[in-house]
Amino acid sequence: MSDLLFEIRVCESCGLRYPLQKGHSFGERCPHCLGKTRVAAGKVIHEEERANEKPAKKRKAFHAVLLDNTRGACNVGSILRSADGFGFDHVYLCGITPAPDNEAVTKTSLGAENMIPWSTHKDAVKLAAGLKKEGWRIIALEEGKGVKEIDKRLKTRFEKSALILGSEVTGVDPDLLALCDEMISIPMRGQKRSLNVAIAFSVAAFALKNS
Repeated sequence: MSDLLFEIRVCESCGLRYPLQKGHSFGERCPHCLGKTRVAAGKVIHEEERANEKPAKKRKAFHAVLLDNTRGACNVGSILRSADGFGFDHVYLCGITPAPDNEAVTKTSLGAENMIPWSTHKDAVKLAAGLKKEGWRIIALEEGKGVKEIDKRLKTRFEKSALILGSEVTGVDPDLLALCDEMISIPMRGQKRSLNVAIAFSVAAFALKNS
């Protein structure tokens, strides 16, 4: 038996074209003008397609991301989703970083909070110090003195590593930076010198996982 994943509907009144997912709050009435709509296209998944899904590759090393006082709930949700997509193994949510019990987090994580392990911690410095004692390599994504651009860093694989991202406003806690084995930055070519924290994580995660 086949399941309908989504259908594209077109409003007969205003012409709005939009996707309607199974179980979505949108209905068959146009979300713009509440007019009648018709099906333009549908996407169906078959049982044999599910059976042919490739299993996840076995991971050679353990990679985690540590978010310290990263305030934006939507950014946290996006990072959870990206962390799972890039094959990270854990997300540490520290300080005032919102957790997936926040609806705004799950709005952007799209279920990733159920796929990647995560945990909350009051003090990121204590957590990072403990990881360092266990032999983890601690890496901060930051700007300023002593920072290497991510494309110029030494490309060495480590058994366990944690990538730290800090507050969108104040950056990474100085005591966390003091624990870091490495500080990296994303080279910026325009007038703005920084990226949205969720986008910055994705750029850094891709670079680190492919180094």
